[in-house]
Amino acid sequence: MTHKCLAQSQGFSLVELLLALVIGCGLTGGLLQAMLAEGSNGQRLGRLLRERVVARRTLELVRGDLLQAQGQADPAVLPPACNLAGRTVVLHLATAAGPITYSLGKPAEPIWRGRVLMRCGPAYGLHGELGSGAAQNRVVLDALANSDGFRAEPGADGVLQLQVQQSWADGGQLRSVLPVALLRGA
Repeated sequence: MTHKCLAQSQGFSLVELLLALVIGCGLTGGLLQAMLAEGSNGQRLGRLLRERVVARRTLELVRGDLLQAQGQADPAVLPPACNLAGRTVVLHLATAAGPITYSLGKPAEPIWRGRVLMRCGPAYGLHGELGSGAAQNRVVLDALANSDGFRAEPGADGVLQLQVQQSWADGGQLRSVLPVALLRGA
């Protein structure tokens, strides 16, 4: 008789197996969701870092223009070399190669995200010098904030403070990049 009871107690019942299966599936689903969320957060962080690099490169471009400029110019006295198409002039520089104008506003093409910062002026040559050809009007940064996407404010002792602020929709949240640079004007 003991032998018969021992044989029946070995193994698991169907209810126990189904319960283990449900618990295992729940844990696997939870781990899968956590991994997907981590991947999504990694993508957002990567995008944020790329946006910061692009914003810093834009500030370096403006810095390069400032170093080659003879000073800031009044757009009424020295008109921009390109059509602004309703964009607002935020920085206008006089250089030996011609005026360089940075303007903020709506893009000409729908491929850009939101407001854009455009540079109108001579192109750079292979060695970093301003060329003598016709002025080019190019988008240098997109997804700029509506009110102050790009600001260039003169400070004390010839220091020009540049600020770039971007914002874009990312999963229902608004993200911003705010690099600030202090540059000596030429």
